[in-house]
Amino acid sequence: MKDMDRITASRRAFLGMAAGGLTLGATLAAPARAEKVKSSARIVILGAGAAGTAIANRLVDRLDGAKITIVDARKRHLYQPGFTLIAAGLKSQDYSVSRTGDWLPRDIDWIEDAAAEIDPVAKKVVTAGGKTIAYDYLVLATGLKLDWDAVEGFSMDLVGTNGIGAVYAGPEQAYATWGAMDRFTDEGGKALFFRPATEMKCAGAPLKYTFLTDDYARKKGSRGRVEITYAAHSNSLFSVPIVHEKVRMLFEDRGVKTHYNHVIKAIDPGKKIATFATPEGDVEMDYDFTNVIPPMVAPDVIRNSDLAWQTGKWVDQGWAEVDPQTLRHARFPEVFAIGDSAGVPKGKTAASVKWQVPVAEDHIVADIAGRLSPAIYNGYTSCPLITRVGRAMLVEFDYRNNLTPSFPGVIAPLEELWISWLMKEVALKATYNAMLRGKA
Repeated sequence: MKDMDRITASRRAFLGMAAGGLTLGATLAAPARAEKVKSSARIVILGAGAAGTAIANRLVDRLDGAKITIVDARKRHLYQPGFTLIAAGLKSQDYSVSRTGDWLPRDIDWIEDAAAEIDPVAKKVVTAGGKTIAYDYLVLATGLKLDWDAVEGFSMDLVGTNGIGAVYAGPEQAYATWGAMDRFTDEGGKALFFRPATEMKCAGAPLKYTFLTDDYARKKGSRGRVEITYAAHSNSLFSVPIVHEKVRMLFEDRGVKTHYNHVIKAIDPGKKIATFATPEGDVEMDYDFTNVIPPMVAPDVIRNSDLAWQTGKWVDQGWAEVDPQTLRHARFPEVFAIGDSAGVPKGKTAASVKWQVPVAEDHIVADIAGRLSPAIYNGYTSCPLITRVGRAMLVEFDYRNNLTPSFPGVIAPLEELWISWLMKEVALKATYNAMLRGKA
């Protein structure tokens, strides 16, 4: 197909998908909605982020008479997939900010406090303010904890100064990161990118920001004065082998130097040096601009409870020990985990939440109705991997690292396409908002 024909077909396909309300993962089979089930069950949801809000709205539609309580102290709801766009100067910092209460259903109780303790034997939650909440079913949707203290020398007041960025920290910090990146690509120097060795949300984001920095330098004509290095935490750039190989080739083509098995330990903002643990010992690398991404762990309320993994590779990270297909807890069957807090091999993206939520929802409703649910989550994860402004690869995969394209024949997963960019820049937020309402 000629380039013009390909662009025309992509435009038509995108407009058709938008008109039809199709979204990422549209070819997967979600559990069917049914009539409301009468219940007096007490359901407690910890977290009013993407996963917690979505399942609250869906359970209200499925249950008649249930007492649903959501626990979260946050006043703001943050659309986290937008942080990269803010840090690229493409969106204002308020693009990702809305009010938590605007998304929650009216027929629930919202306790504006943080969960401090979970007793899964007694089936109760204690908030930071000392309130005790009993439950029949508990949904863990707390998100994760950015462990900034694990990066020695870093503090949040550094972001936006002295060449230090932190896209993950929040919309304000993402905007400050854009300022630092914009200055760097004007002036030139050494850019250093990396990711932590823990599980993490949106594992493609460190790669996206590497590509974006390269692209901005090229557009400004300063790429010849810019050296870009990516320090991978393992011997791979991406967990899916075929995607790793594609990124490796793109990095090589664009002059991005790559180091493997480098795990961030510390930064020295005065000397502009980052220290990494490697198999050969600690290694120092200097920078003029860097995007600090810390280790990511489960929030303390899960990590310090009996719900965290007790053995295996995630013990120190504290993710909830759930069945990867049903998202039901391995030892406490009335507990489910969805979103970032779930201890499953894949799935710390907003697109994953979209397919995890209906599974947990259907199992809870089935339990209440006295039946079994066939719903399973196959590990579906989506990453619109930006490779330059206006181009992205729509990478979708499952637990087995199989590519699972939602639109085969329209969107090739490993091609840098305009339509994949539009998925990220335009369609994804509308899909996300529909998901919050329980409609996607």
